[in-house]
Amino acid sequence: MRTDDLVTMLATGAGAVPPHPVARRYVIGLGAGTLGAAVLMAMLLGPRPDLAAAIALPMFWVKTGFVVSFAAASLFPVWRLSRPGASLAWVSSVLGAPVIAIWLLAAVVLIRSDATQREVLFFGSSWNACPFLIAFLSAPVFVAAVWTMKGLAPTRLRLAGGAAGLLSGAVGAMVYSVHCTEMAAPFIAFWYMAGMLIPTAVGALLGPRLLRW
Repeated sequence: MRTDDLVTMLATGAGAVPPHPVARRYVIGLGAGTLGAAVLMAMLLGPRPDLAAAIALPMFWVKTGFVVSFAAASLFPVWRLSRPGASLAWVSSVLGAPVIAIWLLAAVVLIRSDATQREVLFFGSSWNACPFLIAFLSAPVFVAAVWTMKGLAPTRLRLAGGAAGLLSGAVGAMVYSVHCTEMAAPFIAFWYMAGMLIPTAVGALLGPRLLRW
């Protein structure tokens, strides 16, 4: 194709660009991934049987506040790393705020509790399943996050993959919390974080391959 023909084609054939294309891509991709995680949870696990009573407990909302705020915070590095050269300033502060808050609460709970109760508060009854269920529920969100980021030309692929994994783990934890009956802050602070770090590690490992463009 000659240069003149290409210029003519571009000048006459280009249509209007949809408004806010990046935001639309995030809404579509991450919305679909979150819906997929919610469907998996509903089909394979189901919401906790005492959900109606649990929502009256303050700790239910503390747990919900943590997972929702961390999911929102983990979107920030994904947004930044999706674009070449974007600054990562404030990423550690944004991510660290909800984590530090739940760790401080966990420390206070452990310090103020009887020594015989600390093991129960830390391990609960589902410590050996919780992280892996969170990682499992994160899978649809991880696929969606990778699709979203790959279309926006990331350049720091290992960091971007880790960020996609962290976001998917945070959303997986948010969805899993509807099923999980554990309410102790030490349990949430450690085992929920462990579950979120599994897809983070997987994302960092696979990022250079999956996000290459």
